[in-house]
Amino acid sequence: MKNRYLFFLLASTGWTMPALAQHELPITPATAAWGYYDAAAPPVLRIKSGETVRVHTLITSTPARLEGAGVPAADVEPALRDITEHVTNKGPGGHILTGPIFVEGAQPGDVLEVRVRSIDLAISYAYNAFGAKSGFIPEDFGYAKMKIVPLDKKKMVAHFLPGIDVPLRPFFGSMGVAPPAAAGRINSAPPGIHGGNLDNKELVAGTTLYLPVHVAGALFFVGDGHAGQGNGEVDITALETSLTGSLQFIVRKDMHLTLPRAETPTAYISMGLNEDLTLAAKDAVREMIAFLVAEKHLTRDDAYMLCSVAGDLNTTQVVDGTRGAHMMLPKSIFGKMPKQKAK
Repeated sequence: MKNRYLFFLLASTGWTMPALAQHELPITPATAAWGYYDAAAPPVLRIKSGETVRVHTLITSTPARLEGAGVPAADVEPALRDITEHVTNKGPGGHILTGPIFVEGAQPGDVLEVRVRSIDLAISYAYNAFGAKSGFIPEDFGYAKMKIVPLDKKKMVAHFLPGIDVPLRPFFGSMGVAPPAAAGRINSAPPGIHGGNLDNKELVAGTTLYLPVHVAGALFFVGDGHAGQGNGEVDITALETSLTGSLQFIVRKDMHLTLPRAETPTAYISMGLNEDLTLAAKDAVREMIAFLVAEKHLTRDDAYMLCSVAGDLNTTQVVDGTRGAHMMLPKSIFGKMPKQKAK
């Protein structure tokens, strides 16, 4: 109440809160991190907690591959040609990421809250592809194939085949912070405690991702744009495309996590990550139980039961080396919680 009174008092004198800066981060050879997350990567942008960045990302491919699959040369983004030609510091993974962004005040043990304000399609096509040794069932598809899929921004559908339109729900497949410095440079493909290539299709505009911080400044990377994806991402790719998004970054000193967590306007999301999908699923359940105990003040027994009667346990992806599972719990089930009786 005192803070609210102070705000109105200051407002009546003409004082206004200073506007938080909004930054623009293009994707260029100088701002691209090709295939890795690394605590030693130099920041390409420094921001304050609470500020927003409009970040540009690129499709994970090359001009030669896209043109070979049927994309007209004129439709290949100049930035992709520039990065493919000039970036030599790459690997061990294949994703073209933008970053890292240094968030002032973030320290190991904190949590970086990433609010996904908006996501826009940057080009009018996506691709889907599988390889002879990739995907969930390579034993059934011992060859490689790539399909270019037109994107209809007006109708927000992908024209997959005549008579088959897939609704678009664009999201960044990879959003993460630097891993602990001792880990060195890590492959951009497997997700982990740093987040990274989560490939969680729920992380669309309007959602929030919470990432444990491991190094000063957090060092946030983003990329692997998907116009849409199914749970599992079974052939190893989604509707791969270029995206532009507005992301707001907030340093949370009051939160402490060991794995990434998220929420949508309507649901809480816990995540589990492990090379064994069963173990990943177990961790997703344990993380939701921990959330319910800490944030909703349930007993562990009641939390476990609630997960069973109201939670949806999903397979996030099965193709990135480290498998992902996530549990979604609807916010609507939480009405007005009864107050604890005074002793």
